[in-house]
Amino acid sequence: MSNSTGTLAFIKAHGTENDFVVVIDTDDALEQRGVFTADLVAALCDRRSGIGADGFLRVARVNDRWFMDYRNADGSIAEMCGNGIRVFAHVLAAFGLEDRTEFEVDTRAGIKHVTIHEFTPSHAVVEVGMGRVEVTGVSTARMGEFSFAGLGVDVGNPHLACVIPGMTPDQLAAKEFTRPVFDAEFFPDGVNVELLTELHDGAVHMRVWERGVGETRSCGTGTVAAARAALADAGIENGTVTVNVPGGAVTVAINGDEATMTGPSVIVARGEVDLVSVAGSAPGI
Repeated sequence: MSNSTGTLAFIKAHGTENDFVVVIDTDDALEQRGVFTADLVAALCDRRSGIGADGFLRVARVNDRWFMDYRNADGSIAEMCGNGIRVFAHVLAAFGLEDRTEFEVDTRAGIKHVTIHEFTPSHAVVEVGMGRVEVTGVSTARMGEFSFAGLGVDVGNPHLACVIPGMTPDQLAAKEFTRPVFDAEFFPDGVNVELLTELHDGAVHMRVWERGVGETRSCGTGTVAAARAALADAGIENGTVTVNVPGGAVTVAINGDEATMTGPSVIVARGEVDLVSVAGSAPGI
């Protein structure tokens, strides 16, 4: 997916408008040459001088298994991305790399089982077995003068999912959303913070601040954390929750300590990027 002129082939895709720069590196060659530095990933994700995205997905095959290498927009490595893995599975099918509709993808948060329910080269609906969802306790945070409490939820990455009593979807949409201040002892590796409405007719509305990114239109693992918190707040152990985010909606089913998430993936563009123009150099290309 590269050549000697210093260009890099890429795909632009999103899951409920949580968008990604995707690079196919199936033989792991570019990664082994050290191409994808934190600075290069951040440059590619920059919305003014790069392609622009909330995150970076590298499609690789390691030890005979698909591996999703996910990085945040600032170049930092993340354990897992729920919207990203739907896009990852869609890209595999759209580019002829995988002809099965059910298969496994390895992530830094473990192996995830994916099922492609609907497919075209540009659109897909993908279900992901998100694995274990663990409530780690109760913590607090604040945005500006607004303080709130929520559940710490581990979905392979850390979340603070906060049900705000009495808040309507319109009030949530209008709320000033700023970088949260949180308990660094409770979340030593940082945290994704979700604010959400109470469960009503099986649905909630959610906004999210992602560590290493800022506010995004959606966060897949965040919707799972939100569903867990919404059910707990309503006194319900297991159930299915429609989580509405600014970029669309996903369906999360909680059964015991396990969760599945189903939602869309859209491939919007494919092309080549000049790495010298974007990053000032073309390392390893």
